[in-house]
Amino acid sequence: MTTGTHAHQVQGERIAMPVRIRDAALASAMYAVPAAPAQAVIAYSGLELAEPFPGRAICSLAFVRYADGDLGPYHEFAVAFLVRPPGKGPREYGQGGLKDLRGIRNVGAFIHWLPVNQEFTLDAGRSIWGFPKELAEIPLDLSGRIKRCAVRLDGRTAIELAVRPGPSIPAGRSAPEVSAYSCLDGTTRRTPWTMQMSGVRLRPGGARVTLGEHPVAEELREIGLHRARPLTSSTVAHLAMSFADAEEVGP
Repeated sequence: MTTGTHAHQVQGERIAMPVRIRDAALASAMYAVPAAPAQAVIAYSGLELAEPFPGRAICSLAFVRYADGDLGPYHEFAVAFLVRPPGKGPREYGQGGLKDLRGIRNVGAFIHWLPVNQEFTLDAGRSIWGFPKELAEIPLDLSGRIKRCAVRLDGRTAIELAVRPGPSIPAGRSAPEVSAYSCLDGTTRRTPWTMQMSGVRLRPGGARVTLGEHPVAEELREIGLHRARPLTSSTVAHLAMSFADAEEVGP
């Protein structure tokens, strides 16, 4: 349990802020996709995609096994897009390249879909941060040479992702604060999110996605993800995170 003074009530339990994840493991892949159809997918948020390459946006797929944290153990799958901070124009954040490395630190991740396999984190994610969580079966295997995950709803597979770890990279300092954006029930929010990572492996390519039956899978087909080659894939053996309270934002 966290020790902050501000707290939320979730299913009768007090969740103090910030919420802390003490140990998790992650596998992810990043894809460059056509910006125009991807912008149509996230239009409901009022946010604008960053375009680090002309006419291309970044879609990220990730799966996480949460082992020790304030919301208990659970599995999660995420579909996210790189977005510009509200009010920032394309000259600074896209359409031909990010302006500089300071801009990269300020670009946010818009969480478009976030299935989880436990009801407590579902309720906490939706009520505290407005994350678009839904309940699903999420079998994953992080023990093998290839890391694998699937998302299943009503007995049907929505998406599968397999990631082949690359070479180990040196441990660095804590990652800078990231802005995680979400939009639920017509309200767009920003959540400050910090990470500490160890056991990181990174490579070009190295991932394979299979799309099944689900509205999000159809959206990913529409932006050509099933034909795209991953830019990079990564795995993190030990991941600690902290999530502060969300704030409402406007375009």
